[in-house]
Amino acid sequence: MKYLITGLGNIGAEYLGTRHNIGFRVVNRLVEEAGASFQEERYGAIARMRVKNCELVVLKPNTFMNLSGNAVRYWLQKENIPIENLLIVVDDLALPFGTLRLKPKGSDAGHNGLKNIAQMLNTQNYARLRFGIGNDFPKGAQIDFVLGKFPPEELAAMPEKLDRAVEIIKSFCLAGIQITMNQYNNKE
Repeated sequence: MKYLITGLGNIGAEYLGTRHNIGFRVVNRLVEEAGASFQEERYGAIARMRVKNCELVVLKPNTFMNLSGNAVRYWLQKENIPIENLLIVVDDLALPFGTLRLKPKGSDAGHNGLKNIAQMLNTQNYARLRFGIGNDFPKGAQIDFVLGKFPPEELAAMPEKLDRAVEIIKSFCLAGIQITMNQYNNKE
């Protein structure tokens, strides 16, 4: 079985370490743990790795967040991966920091990366792993918050949260979405 695991984020030094780039951070951990590495290819950085009998194509789009769908559509087609084997790792304002939720489908909830993916794939029926970044910001300051850095106390907790996200991705590939949601959702 082949899977496309896509972490959403923005390229460029100014976005490194921001809340909006948590998708990049999660897939970096996945690839690093496997001893693989990213190579620049069309529409993004690609790493290839295996988890037991599953082949993973791991993508960090270089199209900027709002155009992520171009990269996702291209790599699904190029690698001939069915949409049910697509997993998008994305930041989520509606969840407290570090809360992880796997969902088989859903709305974009105002997330421009998810909105563009849904437009390009012509469906919202694709799996996503939502990584909570919290929403501790005053009215009108959402953009500054998501493009801001994590505070020290959240950075201290980050390794454990990243490891858990990697476990969820592996389980998604090996056990399927239902079993993985039952095992990991609502358990912190």
